[in-house]
Amino acid sequence: MLALALFASIGVRLVYLQTVDTPAYADGGLPNRLAVVELPAPRGAILDRSGEPLAHSVEARYVFADPTRVKDRFATARLLSPLLGVPVSDLAEKMRKRTLPGTDTPLQFVYLARGVEIAIAKRIMELDLAGINVHRDERREVPGGDLAANLIGFVSQDMNGLEGLEAKYDDVLRGQAGKRTYEVGLGDLAAPIPGGYSRTTQPQPGSSLKLTVDRDLQFMTQRILAKQTAKVKGSVGAAVIIEIPSGEVLAQASQPTYDAANPTKVTSPSDRDDAATTFVVDPGSIHKAITFGAALQEGVITPDTAFPVPNTIDRGGVTFRDTHPVDGRTMSIPGMLAFSSNVGTIEIGEKLGKERLFDYQKRFGLGQVTGEGMPGEAAGRLLPPDQWSGSAYGSVPIGHSVDATPLQMAAAYATIANNGTYVQPHLVKETIGADGERSPAAAPTTRSVLSPANAAALRRMMEAVTTVDGPDGQATGLAAAVPGYRVAGKTGTGLRYDGGKQQPGEVGSFIGMAPAENPRYVVAVFVWSPGGGGGAVAAPAFREMMGFTLRHYRVPPSLTNKSPKFEVFPR
Repeated sequence: MLALALFASIGVRLVYLQTVDTPAYADGGLPNRLAVVELPAPRGAILDRSGEPLAHSVEARYVFADPTRVKDRFATARLLSPLLGVPVSDLAEKMRKRTLPGTDTPLQFVYLARGVEIAIAKRIMELDLAGINVHRDERREVPGGDLAANLIGFVSQDMNGLEGLEAKYDDVLRGQAGKRTYEVGLGDLAAPIPGGYSRTTQPQPGSSLKLTVDRDLQFMTQRILAKQTAKVKGSVGAAVIIEIPSGEVLAQASQPTYDAANPTKVTSPSDRDDAATTFVVDPGSIHKAITFGAALQEGVITPDTAFPVPNTIDRGGVTFRDTHPVDGRTMSIPGMLAFSSNVGTIEIGEKLGKERLFDYQKRFGLGQVTGEGMPGEAAGRLLPPDQWSGSAYGSVPIGHSVDATPLQMAAAYATIANNGTYVQPHLVKETIGADGERSPAAAPTTRSVLSPANAAALRRMMEAVTTVDGPDGQATGLAAAVPGYRVAGKTGTGLRYDGGKQQPGEVGSFIGMAPAENPRYVVAVFVWSPGGGGGAVAAPAFREMMGFTLRHYRVPPSLTNKSPKFEVFPR
């Protein structure tokens, strides 16, 4: 009876454990049998305006290890190192057995390499190494190499945006990773248990970014900029092409540039900067278009205004000179633009007044970021009227004591081209979700700066810069003329600032629009060299870029609408 009672109690206990406590005991050991695998979410592409990829992700593999199953981590590391290009010591350390932080649970998953080519992943699997496996992954490819690299930027090995648009729009491009958690056996049976615990959270792919950039135009702009800046030792260049009236940036080039697929292989980290938005200069004579535009709008001058222009003028103890002295002769406004008269511009600036000039500088977009879309954009700096010294009455109207970026100045000229309406320059056209749904970018900000009549008058007078060529001298921008098209623009010579400090040398620039009678595009070119000489290449670079742009978009020449003849010294 005692033996029967003992066996009966054991039987009852067994039934209880099998029926009542089964879930608790099963769940208690479950953490020791679970494996977790991350399922990467494909990163969205960066596309040009036609949908061609500038940067996109391709299928690859990641290689991972389960340290609890690796038999000899050093021997395994020696076999994997030549295939993965990772030092043996790094691989061996990753495969070291350890527990998850704050727990006693052994670590069963660690990345050894990301973005591995499929062919290499197959070779690794053929080695049949204990604890080593591969899974689907992605790798970022940049088909154009350095094409728009200073705009696009690059990503980390974990597909996180680090610079450029990849960084600025990382939250849009980056998807949400998924996860697979499943129950595995132990030892040699470390494989998913059929019918065991398994849960999968599917990854959510990122959205793609469609830019306003034209890939073919970007390529030619970079090519021309590189060719021209190579003529000037140690130079830095920037070029921007803006479509009128949309304000869309069709090309934005920097020189030097780099291969976005190998971002660390640069002479200096500054080679990766987008010069159009980070290159701060005092614009020099290209600023005169703002002074003349404001004076036209305020009625200070008219297209027929003319007055005697001395060779020099003193303001605040500083003497300002004209590089093309006219010895006090009566000069027209187109003549002052053609010969880039500092003295004439200063006198017009004084009649306009510092408060009104400061107001128009802001209206034209100076002193504030454009919000184009690039991270780290410089705001530039304006000199408030209450901080003007005596010499500021001479320096500010002619573009000194002013800090601006190439993009800001390009946008100011686009305002003149667009009948006096400022349109915020922008790079992003739309985002495209993984499901194909398209979301247009926010509409650019706009504001009226000049009347259409005054903008047209200013454009007409600025044509003198590329056309005046006579016994009294040549205009400063003849090298920027595009055969067959009317071009309105302005040359400039300024200074570069880095970290608030003036740099040696000078910045040569040319910004223009064509066809001048009905502008379709604005092209801005800036070239800095510590030894000078940028001005000699900026205008020819403009001519090539604008000529290609007009032909690329099949804009008819100005055959029946010739540039006007300008009288520089009216009698």
